[in-house]
Amino acid sequence: MTALETIVWTTVCRFDDLAPERGAAALLGADQVALFRLLDGRVLAVQQHDPFSDAFVISRGIVGSRFVEGAEVPTVASPMYKQVFDLTTGRCLDVAGKTPARDLDPDLRTWPVRLRDGLVEVGS
Repeated sequence: MTALETIVWTTVCRFDDLAPERGAAALLGADQVALFRLLDGRVLAVQQHDPFSDAFVISRGIVGSRFVEGAEVPTVASPMYKQVFDLTTGRCLDVAGKTPARDLDPDLRTWPVRLRDGLVEVGS
């Protein structure tokens, strides 16, 4: 995003609608996003589309954490083939012996998220 571009914020749900350490899917324009509420109060958004199974299932994944370069990062494991993704960057941390479908990028797209007045807003 360049300095001339501005973020458009879309309200997708109430913060209290999200269960801690569980995913929820939301539609942001034409994009399906997977939202994750962490125990520390953060909400993170990544693409709902799993590049390895080619299915829209990431919000059904298992939330956890992993140490990456000496720091603990929140993760989600795909419910299909168990690839593990860093929820803060979208980076695939473990391909679990698979290659992405249709030559897709193995990493997940991420979106900025903010909380305002108890509402979850996702930027695009």
